[in-house]
Amino acid sequence: MTRRICYVTGTRADFGLMQTCLQAIQAHPALDLDLIVTGMHLSAAHGHTVQEIRDAGLPVRAEFPVPLDPATGATMARNLGRMVIAFVDEWDADRPDLVLLLGDRGEMLAGAIAAIHLNLPVVHVHGGERSGTVDEPVRHAITKLSHSHFVATAASRERLIRMGEHPDAVWVTGAPGLDGLAQLATHSRAALCQEHMLDAEQPVALMVFHPVLQEAAQAAEATGLILDSLRDQGTQVVALMPNSDAGSGPIREMLQRRNGHDGARVLTHLARQRFASWMAQCDVMIGNSSAGIIEAATFGTPVLNLGSRQNLRERNANTVDAPLERHALLLALKALLNKGRLPPTNVYGDGQTATRIADILAGFKLTPELMMKTNAY
Repeated sequence: MTRRICYVTGTRADFGLMQTCLQAIQAHPALDLDLIVTGMHLSAAHGHTVQEIRDAGLPVRAEFPVPLDPATGATMARNLGRMVIAFVDEWDADRPDLVLLLGDRGEMLAGAIAAIHLNLPVVHVHGGERSGTVDEPVRHAITKLSHSHFVATAASRERLIRMGEHPDAVWVTGAPGLDGLAQLATHSRAALCQEHMLDAEQPVALMVFHPVLQEAAQAAEATGLILDSLRDQGTQVVALMPNSDAGSGPIREMLQRRNGHDGARVLTHLARQRFASWMAQCDVMIGNSSAGIIEAATFGTPVLNLGSRQNLRERNANTVDAPLERHALLLALKALLNKGRLPPTNVYGDGQTATRIADILAGFKLTPELMMKTNAY
């Protein structure tokens, strides 16, 4: 009898990280997979990326749209309630054997709250990491609502054990976003630049800058600072629109206003293959995305991580941190452009995570004791 896995996905980011893993689960003879799709996936303004899930051949069990405007903390909190109700209704009518969740977003917290109240086992990927913003308490809350854990690093495993998770329920699998990543980067620098009318002989930055809830009021100013610094350093930029969190509106407006000026090209969305190719071909990645912290090292791409959003995460050697302050930003940017690429080594894993996760999901025992969640100390 096959084990039924339901994965919750709300953004292009979490799906891109998990796609290879989800396909490995789908292909495993002892597992069945379906997905609940919500959040940014169902928004035209964010690229309607549910289509990428269908194009990948993965089964969409249900779609639950939620309002994303206005992009405030209140909207985020209200959507938690909407998603909890929707997930409870869906799983109460047709129960999976376990619920699979990634990371630290509200969709995942809603999934964990719904599942644990339906007595469904919850498996959490990428727990145990630190970041210092609202993402961190949400991530740790999902950990405490989950029954088993797939973590990226040994340090994350030790942190979960210190948080009271049972050692037998925490596996170091590596980061799923590294699986097949290097093989995805098939587009040449010349082709990518030509597509967006950029000069391949001049420096190009890949910019991914998301809002931080506690710093939403400064989001537009910070975005302008980054774009001005790249311009003053003579660096062209391909910038992705941010996620839908509080403060995203001013970032989107600033990017739209600067699109097409001073070598800036702003895109709503990049499919995973093109995103990987840009990470492999750009001269520097800049912003505050976890892709810069975790994935870019696979290509040895220099990363300038700005502000507090990724504070305290484990770093690869390719990453330099700087405050959102003009002088420090320009100094760090110039140094990274002069330094160039590093050897492609990555503390977050070896690109073999999907098989590990699928095999563990198929093999570990779903016992009544697993559901009696207690701290290990």
